[in-house]
Amino acid sequence: MTTDAATGSIPARLDSLPLTRAHLRILGGSGMGWALDAMDVGLISFIITALVAQWSLTTEQAGWIASAGFVGMAVGASVGGLLADRLGRRRVFALTLLVYGVATGASALVGGLVALLILRFFVGLGLGAELPVASTYVSELAPARIRGRLIVVLEAFWAVGWTAAALIGFFVIPASADGWRWAFLIGAVPAVYALVVRWGLPESPRWLARHGWHDRAEQVVRMLEASPAVGRSTGGAAPVSVPAATSDAPAPRSRVSALWSREFSVRTACLWVVWFCVNFAYYGAFIWIPTLLFTQGHDLVRSFGFTLIITLAQLPGYAAAAWLIEVWGRRVTLAVFLVGSAVAAIFFGTATGETMILASGMALSFFNLGAWGALYAVTPEMYPTSLRATGAGWAAGVGRIASIIAPLLVPVLLTVGGTPLIFTVFSVFFAIAAVAAWGLVEARGRALDDR
Repeated sequence: MTTDAATGSIPARLDSLPLTRAHLRILGGSGMGWALDAMDVGLISFIITALVAQWSLTTEQAGWIASAGFVGMAVGASVGGLLADRLGRRRVFALTLLVYGVATGASALVGGLVALLILRFFVGLGLGAELPVASTYVSELAPARIRGRLIVVLEAFWAVGWTAAALIGFFVIPASADGWRWAFLIGAVPAVYALVVRWGLPESPRWLARHGWHDRAEQVVRMLEASPAVGRSTGGAAPVSVPAATSDAPAPRSRVSALWSREFSVRTACLWVVWFCVNFAYYGAFIWIPTLLFTQGHDLVRSFGFTLIITLAQLPGYAAAAWLIEVWGRRVTLAVFLVGSAVAAIFFGTATGETMILASGMALSFFNLGAWGALYAVTPEMYPTSLRATGAGWAAGVGRIASIIAPLLVPVLLTVGGTPLIFTVFSVFFAIAAVAAWGLVEARGRALDDR
């Protein structure tokens, strides 16, 4: 039996489609949710800097504000993936946006550290579940020949959201003593957007077919087929078919254990290492950059201005990765951008003058976010449909463990060896991730495994 026979040729039809307006609508709808996620994560790095000054927080207390959200993200990523494989991609996508949007808005009303920490956990719970679910969702709807490129474009919306956070940080937060509260209120927009996502986007036809809803899957595919092609886009060569299993999707407990079966154990181990290392270095650096600049003697507005300029380098990083991922392939692109991140981290940690700070910071931003784009592209391709969201969710969940540790470790490293030591450690983590990337499976141009 083949995947095509098992699902009425739905996977083959999806993979052979040109890029259509419907694909762009799905990409834009998912990408806006992604951008709003990034805005929330980015905002907290600026809000922490403001609260250090306003609430007289220690660096350890500031680290806990960041880590509380990442604790929630670790739980959310693991549970969200399981729920998405069980309940559907779109439903979980919308629910997670609603959870963290409401929690972010409520954060504007807090009067102390404890309440903020609790709400940051719930913000992270929704955010952590949304990201792997969104990448799985778009991956399952994208034509095989441009799947990696579309996922990198999806991830590029992160730069849009982080840039929005930097603009809010630069213009809104320093404007008044309550500027950080207004920033949180702006972050509540996803609660409204969740309704748009829930009713405006189709469910993944691969997931529908895998769960026996062939009529609904057929409707989605026909909608994509009827949508006008974009530009001169045409279908590519027939992708490689993958044998399909005849058994039902495994139960949640066996789904997690299946990630460590003989077939998937090496790719799971390497994927988890990459996710752990990239999360550690990225969040350790970018959550603390505004505060590190502030503690080095730059005032609030100037440190936020530097961060805004550094953030703008994310967009060309994504653009380069989006092009290279279908030229070089997933593993080479991921490894090259991780090596670039490692080198840039060393230069940023030892930078002294303003020009060097900006140049090395922009290089770090360029390579690091390009690596993120490649990582999100390759992750859903490691597993079949019945395990895809679970595998992506658990990889992200393991990564969030690192994002919990890193913000708490930065104050310790700062005391021991200052900024040079901090970014040397980050460089080592980037290098380890680059090596582990070679243990992943290359899936450029191949059909997704629809077992």
